[in-house]
Amino acid sequence: MSKKSNKTSSGGTIASNRKARHDYFLQDRFEGGMALQGWEIKSIRVGKVNISDSYVVIKNGEAFLFGAIITPLNSASSHVVCDPERSRKLLLNKRELNKLIGATERDGFTLIATSMYWKGPWVKLEFYLAKGKREFDKRDDVKDRDWSREKERMMKHSKR
Repeated sequence: MSKKSNKTSSGGTIASNRKARHDYFLQDRFEGGMALQGWEIKSIRVGKVNISDSYVVIKNGEAFLFGAIITPLNSASSHVVCDPERSRKLLLNKRELNKLIGATERDGFTLIATSMYWKGPWVKLEFYLAKGKREFDKRDDVKDRDWSREKERMMKHSKR
């Protein structure tokens, strides 16, 4: 029996949290696998995932994803009781867990999920150690972005 090659499951991004870069200073990047149920994989393949308000919490030496919503399919989930907002366990190394525990408890960092993607047949979650931005930090970012755009316009017109 031959395997079907699904274009969406070969390496593309499933869902992303674009608001995270605006609201947080992102420091260190981490990648972790997720312990998922069968109905969740089917829904992910269709693209019914939202991680815009999701974050990672460490409890009892294990990492869990909170706030991610995976909407169940009507046809695939008829015999299973589905909880779209359940917490999902992240699969990380002990060394990574120790680093995350230290950063969140001592240094006041939080763990923000930024994207969910396929890596081979597995679903991976990318998350960052992050510090929250204040309102004036966000305004400074907007000013810097506008100034860089204005510089590009001036350089473009001065070359003519």
